[in-house]
Amino acid sequence: MTKAKKLLTTASAVAAAGLVGAVAANAATPAAGAEDTSLRSTRHLTIAAATKAAQATLDAAAKEGQAVSVAVVDRDGNTLVTLRGDGAGPQSYGSAEKKAFTAVSWNAPTSALMSRLTQTPTLKDIPGTLFLPGGAPVRAKGAPVAAIGVAGAPSGDLDEKFARAGVAALGG
Repeated sequence: MTKAKKLLTTASAVAAAGLVGAVAANAATPAAGAEDTSLRSTRHLTIAAATKAAQATLDAAAKEGQAVSVAVVDRDGNTLVTLRGDGAGPQSYGSAEKKAFTAVSWNAPTSALMSRLTQTPTLKDIPGTLFLPGGAPVRAKGAPVAAIGVAGAPSGDLDEKFARAGVAALGG
């Protein structure tokens, strides 16, 4: 076989493989409007948005002379950002994370969840939760995408007020 014929044969094989690959790739791509029901899409806060919310929370507390810690968790309860305000107590850091985790887990402010403990007291035994005011969910189209937890103010009502300031900074 001559070099020219080998080159032509090789080029034809490469072109054919490319054509088969393109057909296979197109066959694997769902048609417009078709959905793969085995997959689901979720929304998540960016680190920049979580940091913005956390800072807005600390700013709201500082305006009222309160030293708090704030935690922002994602939809799955994983911590995205935690800030400990100047002078905040050492217990506030972990409490803020637990309040945020609790709020995102039930898609409700933690103050609203406290009443559930009278009916189901064992809820408080779920690891990582804290059923005290100070946690507020962040929603997109009604679904939880994150939560903000605050701890360290003299009352849970203040903690939750500051958490709502963080939610408001995100447009919620």
